[in-house]
Amino acid sequence: MNNAITLYGTLWCSDCKRAKRFLAEQRVPYTYVDVDKDPEGLRLVQRVNAGKNIIPTIVFGDGSTLVEPTNAEFAEKLGLLTSGQRRFYDLIIVGSGPAGLTAALYAAREGIDTLVIESGGIGGQAGVTERLDNFPGFPEGIGGAEFADRLRQQAERFGVEILSAQRVVGVDADGRYRDVRTADGEHYRAWAVLLALGSTYRRLEIPGEKDFIGAGVHFCATCDGPFYRDREVLVIGGGNSAAEEGLFLTKFASKVTIATRGLGLRASRVVAEKVVAHPRIRVMTEVTPEAFTGKSYLESVILRHTQSHETTELRPAGVFVFIGLTPNTQMLGGVVQLDERGFIVTDGTLQTSVPGIFAAGDVRAGSTKQAASAAGEGATAALAIRGYVEPLAGGKSRIESAEAVL
Repeated sequence: MNNAITLYGTLWCSDCKRAKRFLAEQRVPYTYVDVDKDPEGLRLVQRVNAGKNIIPTIVFGDGSTLVEPTNAEFAEKLGLLTSGQRRFYDLIIVGSGPAGLTAALYAAREGIDTLVIESGGIGGQAGVTERLDNFPGFPEGIGGAEFADRLRQQAERFGVEILSAQRVVGVDADGRYRDVRTADGEHYRAWAVLLALGSTYRRLEIPGEKDFIGAGVHFCATCDGPFYRDREVLVIGGGNSAAEEGLFLTKFASKVTIATRGLGLRASRVVAEKVVAHPRIRVMTEVTPEAFTGKSYLESVILRHTQSHETTELRPAGVFVFIGLTPNTQMLGGVVQLDERGFIVTDGTLQTSVPGIFAAGDVRAGSTKQAASAAGEGATAALAIRGYVEPLAGGKSRIESAEAVL
């Protein structure tokens, strides 16, 4: 199938935002046409839908279309595997970042039958990072998407099965087995589960933020930066993520303003120096965002100065928020012990409070939130899981184990 994809929609359409988010999560390139501003695009939508204005309408390079597709329909069209070949595995890994995929390939090399389930794009946060410059073995750095693709290829070479665009809604212990439930109603069982759930960018939780997500407010520069070519954008945050994404946005934006509540950037010295030296980046210090305003699209941002308490109104074309990470543990429902911030508590072998359920990477309390250390935790977890699984499996074949469970 021709890979060209064009999404026809509007900025106010919630289903359009969902479709754009799905494509961004799966790192699928596409062209977006706002039919409110493009009469020819609106005519095409009407032509496809027998005169009706139905959005989103997605047109593929081979001429086929999808109209208001569910994520499952989208995944099927893109050829993504969303259902497991079996219902029992030695190990199920939830998450496909550096921790999850490293654990998968280590486990598979040890003969452990492994399933990886991922709701977003393969590679986790690393996969949507513009460039990794501090991962060992890549002296010139490597793009996040390429890094994720290499991780996937290596895991699949050892027989790892990977489900994409599939959301896990629950994990539980069922006697000697561990049970993983997915959003499509399926149950998968295993001797052990590794939670490599990662984390997501925190939101500001200020007026207007929710209203303008996807309509001027964003959390992924790699996904949405190209929409702001030759326009001014605002980055909120002062750490490494904000600084690095601000630098990336200069590839498109005519001007980038970074607003931080601190006295200066908290990014590493090398990154901070690059920001300060860049001619198209301005850093505003000691300010906090108070509100986003606009009608159907973001029009302005209200910033309050932390010392004088005076407010400033900026009118960027878009805003990118990078203020820290929130662990993706909401679906665990108290099954395993979490710390006060919601990160998973583990012992020295990376096992959680529930035997047979392990955790690694950004979601684990005490992790360093770095790709290289996440990969190391994945390897550590895989070796601990091997020690846990072997006595339980008792030398049974995979089919015998599955029959015992089912």
